[in-house]
Amino acid sequence: MAMPDHADLTLSLPADFVARLDELAAATGRSRAALAEEALAQYLDVQTWQIEGIEAAIEQADNGEPGIAHEHMSAWLRSWGSDDELPPPEPAS
Repeated sequence: MAMPDHADLTLSLPADFVARLDELAAATGRSRAALAEEALAQYLDVQTWQIEGIEAAIEQADNGEPGIAHEHMSAWLRSWGSDDELPPPEPAS
């Protein structure tokens, strides 16, 4: 049996979310449902991308591929925005 194209979902949202959604709907001429569907699609895309990236990195580590030491990555991140910003660390060989 084929899945239907759409299914209903009921949410309980904070009142300020609904007010903001109504304001955006009025400003864009779109419905609450269309805006919520677009927002959820974007959220799912980002979360899926992140999970796939994590799983790929775990697989690479499990296969013994070289990685970047935590302390090198931390030092690079701490240097962001400083006058002495470091170049991105390279994977160990």
